[in-house]
Amino acid sequence: MIRYRIQPLSPEAHLYRVILRLEWQLPGPLRVTLPAWIPGSYMIRDFARNIVSLTARCDTGPIDVEKEDKQTWRIEACGGEIRIQYDVYAWDLSVRAAHLDTGHGYFNGTSVFLRVVGREREECEVEIRPPDGPAYEGWRVATTLPASNAPPLGFGSYQAADYWELIDHPVEMGRFSLESFQIGDTGHQLAVTGRHRGDLKRLCSDLKKICSTHIDLFGGLPPMEQYLFQLTVVGDGYGGLEHRSSTSLMCRRDDLPVPGESKVGEGYRRLLGLCSHEYFHLWNVKRIAPEALQQADLSHEVHTTLLWAFEGITSYYDDLCLVRSGCIDETSYLELLARQITRVMRTPGRFRQSVAESSFDAWTKLYKQDENAPNAIVSYYSKGALVALALDLTIRRSSKGERSLDDLMRLLWRRHGMTGTGVRPGDIEALAAEVHGGDLAPFFQRYVHGTEDPPLAELLGAVGVGMELRPASSRRDEGGVRKGDADVKQRGSLPPSIGVRWKKDGCGIRLASVIEDGPACRAGLSAGDLLVAIDGIRCSLDTIDEQLARLPAGEPVRIHAFRRDELLQCEPIPVAPPADTCDLWLIEAVDGETAAARSSWLGNRGKGVGREP
Repeated sequence: MIRYRIQPLSPEAHLYRVILRLEWQLPGPLRVTLPAWIPGSYMIRDFARNIVSLTARCDTGPIDVEKEDKQTWRIEACGGEIRIQYDVYAWDLSVRAAHLDTGHGYFNGTSVFLRVVGREREECEVEIRPPDGPAYEGWRVATTLPASNAPPLGFGSYQAADYWELIDHPVEMGRFSLESFQIGDTGHQLAVTGRHRGDLKRLCSDLKKICSTHIDLFGGLPPMEQYLFQLTVVGDGYGGLEHRSSTSLMCRRDDLPVPGESKVGEGYRRLLGLCSHEYFHLWNVKRIAPEALQQADLSHEVHTTLLWAFEGITSYYDDLCLVRSGCIDETSYLELLARQITRVMRTPGRFRQSVAESSFDAWTKLYKQDENAPNAIVSYYSKGALVALALDLTIRRSSKGERSLDDLMRLLWRRHGMTGTGVRPGDIEALAAEVHGGDLAPFFQRYVHGTEDPPLAELLGAVGVGMELRPASSRRDEGGVRKGDADVKQRGSLPPSIGVRWKKDGCGIRLASVIEDGPACRAGLSAGDLLVAIDGIRCSLDTIDEQLARLPAGEPVRIHAFRRDELLQCEPIPVAPPADTCDLWLIEAVDGETAAARSSWLGNRGKGVGREP
């Protein structure tokens, strides 16, 4: 057995101390290494950079340690027990790494537990200790690591079957709020860290509906003793990461439901969608997984073209589940869907990069975006969700409502999730054709491996939903639900555009990105330029919107800008704003077949939030 002990050494200095003990009888040296990335987040993060000291010793005294590369240490042979001690700096308040201060501690195993090379399959034991001092006497532990002798929510010994299980159960410690609910034989807990006044009972009630809806889709939960939502609330933050029996989440404090209120505000809806997304990953990613990512080598990038299916399909079902579970109504769901379509339509890079290519290049493009990202890439999350929508509606239409994407997910669960068989390129296409009962190769070639936009207006029309793309009415217009002809007239549209996106800067207005082949690009403006004046009038945060709103279409406009310390002058010619903003609406006058198709798709049981389904 490989034994670890982890303790907050100095919450004030954000340091964990980890001690790794193991028997070593081989004549040669051993190697220990720390992952460079965490499963579910496809970016090299070099967690080993946070190890600030590392020593080793055996019964006879200190042992020589040599660092071989950025994350691997070579330790000389020693008969008997070897004791490796190292300190980890933990000041990354996210769902991906480790964080420690006087208020709480959190860590993912990939950030703190060294892997003994060649002994990954051995059983592991972890002793989790509290910080020293009376200030921490009220701290508890929230994790789904199987307990060895630790009491519920307590410090003590935990165990894992191997290293891979060890790093898939994040740990939260501190003073947190705790609520729970039961689904069948499986207990679900919600541990909330951070100051808040949220209605956690209402949140649990809605989470139970969401979780039950996902469970119904797949026909049951994967085997596990419990499930844990670890939620950290902050002033401004958002994120989630899936694990085999838990999820780590972060949200804004104002996203929590307000006690005594029954409405679903935008922040709360966003939080429910995040929880829905990560819970769906229990099946799609944690069990139904690309073969390339099953126990992948965490020392370097591992590429796959399939992330569009694992994140894109999940991004489709996360909000769809909200309406199917009754947490939101159909209009609210269409608003979310319209915004998703708008985000993709405003990404010219979707014609440069397919979602399969986006999946493969996640490491260097999606997770490392620069000022040219809108022109060069597309998100396999956002466009992947639209491809999933199109695939679902395509199967529904061709089968006259007898089959859907739900059937494909259940088939993936039976063939791959329940058997542990990794998904290879081509497997999803083959199973989709099996569900569809016909050839879907052109669909995947055009929308997954190609860069065409799926025919969403046509497909949505078949389920009684109207769709239109129009120019935005303001910079804050993200699309939504059309409420009638009067609503269309009131919205109007944006004035002519020069094809730039700007951001606030300490010095004024700085261009964040310039749309390729747009007026500003053709005139010579670039991302990073600092706008000084338009038509001889100084730009400021107070005047920029009005100045841009008065630009005349088809006539050159004189713009001064600084690039570094050099003053530039250019004359872009504004053009009509693009029709890139999506409106959706429920078509009222539909026949019975169309109405049934819409009802089958959305599956809304008509229950309000806070009620039992």
